[in-house]
Amino acid sequence: MSADADYADAPRIPPIPPRPPHRPAAPPADEDPRTTVLRPVPADPTVPPPAAPATSSATPPAARQPLPAETAPAPTPPATPLAPAAPPRPSAPPTTPPPPRTEPPAAPPRPGRAPRSFRDTAAFHLANSAPLWDESSDRPASPPPPASPPPPAGPTPPPAPAWPAPPARPAADEPAPRRPLADRLPGTRVVAAAAGLVLGVGLIVGAAAGSWLTEAPAKGAPTPESIFTKGQDAWRNTPVDTLFPRTVEGLAAGPGGADRTWTRIAVAPDTDCTARYEGPLAKELAPAGCARLLRATYVDATRTHVITVGAQTTKADRSGMMDLNARFSTNDLADHKALMPLPLAAKGTPAEDFGPAQRASWTVRILTDVPVVVYTVSGFADGREITDPQPADAAVQPGTATTAAESGLGHDAKGLADKISATFRTASGVPARSTEVAS
Repeated sequence: MSADADYADAPRIPPIPPRPPHRPAAPPADEDPRTTVLRPVPADPTVPPPAAPATSSATPPAARQPLPAETAPAPTPPATPLAPAAPPRPSAPPTTPPPPRTEPPAAPPRPGRAPRSFRDTAAFHLANSAPLWDESSDRPASPPPPASPPPPAGPTPPPAPAWPAPPARPAADEPAPRRPLADRLPGTRVVAAAAGLVLGVGLIVGAAAGSWLTEAPAKGAPTPESIFTKGQDAWRNTPVDTLFPRTVEGLAAGPGGADRTWTRIAVAPDTDCTARYEGPLAKELAPAGCARLLRATYVDATRTHVITVGAQTTKADRSGMMDLNARFSTNDLADHKALMPLPLAAKGTPAEDFGPAQRASWTVRILTDVPVVVYTVSGFADGREITDPQPADAAVQPGTATTAAESGLGHDAKGLADKISATFRTASGVPARSTEVAS
């Protein structure tokens, strides 16, 4: 059985009518009404109160039929009577601002009872609210900033030094005053600096002139006389590894422009120039004198060719060396087989069997810029005999079919003579003429 059946016989309770809206209590009749934004406006006794509007005929309250409680409307407040039209608002405020007020005026006394309908109209409020529009202009000016605090008590600081006033400029028509002569003369420091500059320039010019007059500048090229004089003692003042390098590189010094490398395998002690070491060549070199003779033997990279090189330092001067070179060139003494130099056969080396019968090519160089005669002689390291030796200048010519030319012994003799001549020139103060480097 459903729950509705249990309460079917219960008495029906009518619904509760809704609560009427809250109606504020009317203010007492003797109190002065106030608005939410405006101050109380006193009644003007000179203005008559407006006439009360005529009430329209309506059904008296007694004639109205009461409504049931369920449908009765909420009570409504009485309608406010209409007010007359407000006066027109001025289009612009007056151009002359009102004078500032030193203090606000005292509030007027509260008026007595006046008709509420006259004081509670919108037109009255608009007509008497003009002072509120100018309230911002009537506000007092902002107070001045506080004065700076007085300085602390204590000793008074000394006054700041006054800067000197700039000199007065003369007028345009007045000439400028002329400074004294002592002020216009240069100071002692300027004179001393100028004197020092002149002295320094004079010293530099004097040093340059002295070097130019003596023809011996410190970093310039040496003179031929100094080179020749230094070359006389090169054999004594230069290490043997500089005059006869351990390894000599001959770029394009071999047949067909091939590079050659020669390694030193023996060095003889310095000796006198005698036929025992030079053979018949010593007699032809005797007119130039002999200071010292140095000799060494080299082997090529294949260890099949051996070359002996000799360097004889003469006692002749420059003219004596020129005469010796002219005599060898005129008589072709450097190409005579009878004047071939003797080899240096060192035991225990590849040149051990290098004797007079194994000589294949040779050359003799008379140096005129230094007092040195350089010669070389080449042969095979295996000790074979050569029956047709040939000078190096002839063996290096293209198309030559001799043993010295085809084996390259002529190139060995010529190339090593060029390199040793360059080392003696370098030791005497002359740079090497060849671009090849001896090491």
